[in-house]
Amino acid sequence: MTSQSAATLRSRYVEQAASDLEENRRRQQELTERITVLKQEEALLADILNLAERYEGFADASRLPEQLQDEPVVAKPKKAATTAAARRSATAANTPASTSAKAGAKGKSRQPLLGDLLADLLGKYEEPRLAKELRDELMQKFPDRKPTPQVVRNTLESLVAKGRIRRHKQQRSVMYTVIK
Repeated sequence: MTSQSAATLRSRYVEQAASDLEENRRRQQELTERITVLKQEEALLADILNLAERYEGFADASRLPEQLQDEPVVAKPKKAATTAAARRSATAANTPASTSAKAGAKGKSRQPLLGDLLADLLGKYEEPRLAKELRDELMQKFPDRKPTPQVVRNTLESLVAKGRIRRHKQQRSVMYTVIK
């Protein structure tokens, strides 16, 4: 092996290592953002569980706050799950994300549900739409709403499961239309 070919090989290794390092940093940033979103979702779910436990003793369903009568009732969690959730709730209650989420929830008027907004957006189109297109349009029309792409996809899949919209697959793309 000549010194020139060794230098060329060494420079390729250096470039590959730099490329791999940059990719790792990008992936770490994505994972950090995803962890933040998951912590916020955990805090929200812990708050929901806390509210469900607080209103568990009500016999009259009409007395439950802000619950629509046609919403499904969530099954009561098992005791072990309840105590584990209570521990998570206590931990999550002290996080900055949950504190700001609680403060924001008390001060704001009730916003329309994400699923309703997405269904309304889909209703304006005859042709199928990508989740990304719907998210972009949603963020333009409602700048205060910033759902992650995964939340939008999950919400759309929830609407598919409820029979409100239809899923279309074209090669590797998934598109959605409203059922009329």
